[in-house]
This record gives sequence, structure tokens and C-alpha cells, in this order.
Amino acid sequence: MKDSVAEEHLYLGFSHQYRESIFPLHTSISLFLLSYCDCKLFKVFLVPTGEDVDDQFVTKNLLGDLEVHLISRCQLPVVVQSCCLPAVVVKDGKFCRAGLSVVLRHIIQKTYEADPSKKDVLELLGFKKTCLKACAEVSQWTRLCEISIPLAVEGFLSASPEHCETIPPDILKLERKLGEPVRVHNDDKIRRQKLQQQKAGAKTAVPVLGKEGREEGKTVEMHEHPLPSLEMSIAFSKLLVQEVSDAVSREAPHIRRTKTSDLPLLDHVFAEGLYFTLADIVLFPCIHQFLVSSKKQGKNLVNLPLISSWYRRVQEVPGVKKAAGKCNMEFLQLPELMSAPEEQLQDFSSVPDELEEENEDSHFIGGPRPTMTKLMENGIEAKFSPHPCPNWIIDWTNLPSAVSPGEGKMSRDRALRKQQQLNNLVAAVTKLAKPGDVIVDFCSGGGHVGIVLAHMMPSCQVVLIENKELSLMRAKDRSDELGLNNISFIQANLDYFNGTFNVGVS
Repeated sequence: MKDSVAEEHLYLGFSHQYRESIFPLHTSISLFLLSYCDCKLFKVFLVPTGEDVDDQFVTKNLLGDLEVHLISRCQLPVVVQSCCLPAVVVKDGKFCRAGLSVVLRHIIQKTYEADPSKKDVLELLGFKKTCLKACAEVSQWTRLCEISIPLAVEGFLSASPEHCETIPPDILKLERKLGEPVRVHNDDKIRRQKLQQQKAGAKTAVPVLGKEGREEGKTVEMHEHPLPSLEMSIAFSKLLVQEVSDAVSREAPHIRRTKTSDLPLLDHVFAEGLYFTLADIVLFPCIHQFLVSSKKQGKNLVNLPLISSWYRRVQEVPGVKKAAGKCNMEFLQLPELMSAPEEQLQDFSSVPDELEEENEDSHFIGGPRPTMTKLMENGIEAKFSPHPCPNWIIDWTNLPSAVSPGEGKMSRDRALRKQQQLNNLVAAVTKLAKPGDVIVDFCSGGGHVGIVLAHMMPSCQVVLIENKELSLMRAKDRSDELGLNNISFIQANLDYFNGTFNVGVS
């Protein structure tokens, strides 16, 4: 394990405790991941929503090997007070990560950096390390995992019994997602392996004429030695960071000649397909609470066969078993909940239309000219005023090189256009901002706007908000080079920023 890993503070919300989970569920999910990763790199704080919280009640019901501290909202670092929890901040309080997906991905990355032998932890980020990387505003899957499912379960648990008779729509949406065909990297090869396994299984099947078969003249096929699911074999070999056996990879000539359209589809093993990822970690505590509550209310979960199968498979993951033990989470044995007649199973290929995202208008044409035309067609006349800043106000030649957008490795022409853009923005902000004001650079990217403002307006506090970690890290490196003390950084979706400010730019 690497030494001298800088300590970071993890702040989690706390509203109440329900059975073995802490609410909001984002907190339970975060603690569950810490247990799964066996991560002790963060100093963990619970931030109660109310003032009267019994310290003993909270601490004795938390994870056995995790030290957790209570802190009030007013004691939080200033940058964290502007964010929704969970949030992680470095000790200097200048760089904050907020929002569930951003925080969980950071925990995984820090765990692996501290101990590179934990490759199974890094695998949670999935292929190309992009699991839940896209923000909820643009990714339906991230929104479902990060926002919709936790809120749906919290609403289900807090609702009165008469309002809990139906399954929440977002749970049904997850059920349907688990029934969609799996698409993974190199799936053509895996599907050919599955076809070969199916044909090998058919050859080893032994025709057995059972009692009912004799009466009806039917032949029932049975396997002497049923072959394990190829998807399961691949999924669990990935969990153990092992390669699939070469014997499985060899293909017969007739398998190689099979058209892709004729290959069998792959079945879901875990939430995102074949492999166990961060999405499973996020969903598991939520679905567990939903199933426990449903069982206590005597509900039959025959309408959720795919979620039930997924829940049983996740229980088999070694790291999940250990994390559940630390969290005092007792697994449900679901076969007893799946005893309803087969004809009651619903067809999840048809989910109510209101669950679908509205399709974008395929005829939309963006850009300034079509927009101006639309305004004119609707009787709205645009009035153009003189350029607010026709002359240069920024002397780029006398500024440190780290302030210039040319440091962002862009072409000379693009750097010039960026300088012109910054000139206009800085001119507008300097007219509005007063000493002591807070200026927020939304979607800051590499900090071209925010860094110039922080350098030229040292009496103001500048906050850069950006979802992409690499861009924000580049901005921080430039800020450190300049020695700026009036700037802070927040890696988060815009929805997770709830701070106050005087001037906003984007």
C-alpha cells in the first residue's frame, strides 16, 4: 500500500435510521461502498438534518470498523455548505466533490491509488472506467441509479400502507432494463461462445420419456450435467480478475461462419450487463430495503422476477457478503417470495408511456439564425445594442502565462478567439461585481474564465463548478501555479450546487 496518502473528509447527510440503513439512502450507499472497498482513507462525518440527534444512537448503529463523527451544517467547510451531500473535500477546503456518483467514483479511485493490488475495486468502474461517469442530466441510466431509484424507495418506505400497494414506477423501469439485451465490448465473440456452449449442451442432452410424456407422446430433454451459464462464468471470472479459459474461447468452424444476427443474445447477470459494477453497489442497498419492506407487508414480488434474480446473484459476490456483514445487512431468501402462479407474470416489454423520456424533436434546428427567424415569425423583434467592450481591457502580454487560455494546448486562432471571449466576460463582470462578492463560473471546464477573474479581482471569491474531473484538475493546477487564494473548485453536476452567489458566468 502506498504511504502518505492525503486525508480527505467525507460528509454524509443523516436524517434518520430505518432498520439497518441510514437515510437518506445516498448515505447508506456511500457507507456500503466504503465497506466493500475496505477503505479507511477518509475521515467520515455525518451531518444531521436536525439539531437534536442522539450521538450514542447514531454511532452504535453504524459500521463496526468505521469511525464516524457528527458535525452540524454550520460547521461544514464553506465550499461544502454550497453543495448537496454526499461531498468529499480535501483538507485545505479548496477542492470539493459533490453528488453520489462523483463521490463514489472518487472513493474507488483513491482506494486503488492507495493499494494497486485491489484491482477488483477498480473493476467497479467498468469498461473504459466510465460507469456512472455521465451526469444525470444527460444519462437516463445515471439518473435512474443515482436519483430515481433511491428517491422511489425512500418514498415507498415513508408512505402509508394504502399508498404502498403498487410497485413504484422507477422499480418497474429497472425491471424492464434488466430484460433488455446486453451490449458489451467484444460481445460478438462472447455470443459465439454462447452458441457453441448451447450446441455442446444439446449434444449431451439425454432424451427421457417421463410418465406424462408417455401419456401425451412427448419427449422431454434433460441434461445429465447441466452446463453453467456462460454469462455467469465470464461475470465471476471478471470479479476475480481472471481470464476466461482458452477452452471456452475456441470456436468451431461452423460457429465462426454463423451470422451475427443469428447469434444468441446475452442475458443480464448484473445491472449493466455481464459485469459487476458500481451501478450494482448503488442499487443493492436500495433494492434490499424495498424487498425487506415488501416482505414485511406480505407483498408477493412475482412481478419482479428479473430484479429478484439480480438480487440473488449480487449476494454471491464475495465483497458484497463482507460489506453486508459489516453493515448488519441480512440477506433475504427470495424463492419464498416467488411462489405466485406463472400466469400472473407481467410482460415488462410494455411499460407505461409516462415512464419513457420524451423524445427530442427530430426536426429541431438550432443556431442563431433559425432562432432569430422563429422570434420574428412570432412577432418578437430583436434589438441589437453596441458592443459593450469594443476595445481590449485585458493586457494579455503582461499577465502570467498560466492565466492565458493558450496554456490549454489550443491552436493560436482558437486561443485568440478565447481571449476575445474572456475580454467580453471580464468587462461585464467587473461592472457588476463589488469587493467581497462571490462569482461562480458554471461549467468552468479548464477554468479559462474563472482563473482570469480570480487573478484580476483578488477581492472577490471565485467558485469553479465543473462535472469533468480532468478539466477541473487542470484548472486547479493552473491556480496553484499562480498562487491564487480566492478561488475554490467543485466537481459536481449543476443540480448539486445550492450555494448563494452575486454574479454567475458560464
